[in-house]
Amino acid sequence: MILAGDIGGTKTVLSLLERGTDGRLTCVQEKCFASGEHDSFDEILALFLPNEIRIDSACFGIAGPVVDQRCFATNLNWILDGEALKLKLGTERVRLLNDLEAMAVGMLYLSEDDFIELNPDAEPQTGNIAVIAAGTGLGEAFLYWDGLRHHPIATEGGHCSFAPQTTQQEQLLHFLRARYPQHVSYERILSGNGFSQLYDFLVESQFAPPCPAVPSTQEAHAGGIDRNAMISRLGIDDEDPLCSEAVRLFVEIYGSETGNLVLKSFAIGGVYIGGGIGPKIRSAMERCDFLQAFTAKGRFHGLLSKMSVKLALNPKTPLIGAMHYFGS
Repeated sequence: MILAGDIGGTKTVLSLLERGTDGRLTCVQEKCFASGEHDSFDEILALFLPNEIRIDSACFGIAGPVVDQRCFATNLNWILDGEALKLKLGTERVRLLNDLEAMAVGMLYLSEDDFIELNPDAEPQTGNIAVIAAGTGLGEAFLYWDGLRHHPIATEGGHCSFAPQTTQQEQLLHFLRARYPQHVSYERILSGNGFSQLYDFLVESQFAPPCPAVPSTQEAHAGGIDRNAMISRLGIDDEDPLCSEAVRLFVEIYGSETGNLVLKSFAIGGVYIGGGIGPKIRSAMERCDFLQAFTAKGRFHGLLSKMSVKLALNPKTPLIGAMHYFGS
């Protein structure tokens, strides 16, 4: 049996699979757990695994840095240890991956129907592939091409310093420095909470009057309202000019940082965009702002203008990567 997991701060999804003689995987059992309702990952394993099951291999994608096959899941106060899991599961074939590393592997197993090509001028090439995903946080990884196959490499690139590219973005950096004087990372903007950051900046800079439908941060918290989802929805539907500009600015900065990652990993094989936000703001991602910012790299404009940029629509990509890790 193959055990695969996608472990996040909000939910943990576990899947038990069998590999057929033709190499195909068949799901035997799959279940989603609310991560915060459990004191440890071992507790979830005990609830999920059938008695006396034999595990041949296990792979888990985790939202957090994995060092020496150990990961402290900060948002959960869980510690996952690869060596301890080997003993618990009775197999040496256990691997802990950063969630973006797992997502990167999963991208290789998606069908063409799972992607939307954002660059109409793309000329597909073989080589390294960049993977970026805005969701609860901003994850970055890449797939190194050795001439025969791709290998996932994790990064913590989402925590790199935000580099403004326009006068408006310079003003945004000044605004965010007041909130985060020690360091302003791309993740402060390119994550779920980024929509509130951008909205508040635009209110302060008097881009447009505040939207009456959008509550303050305190009101949203007290009322259990997802302020970020409200801002992005109003922006996508063009129901409010300030919300629309917040979405446009998000997409512009997303495009710019995606281009940065492609250059840093020399990803001539293109880029995959994962995470939960991209599909939700798909119409904005398909407009010109993303691609213009992506290719605005001076002397490298020509290289990036022909690069494939694919938006992934399958939310189970990290789990799919964990499923296939030992067979990849």
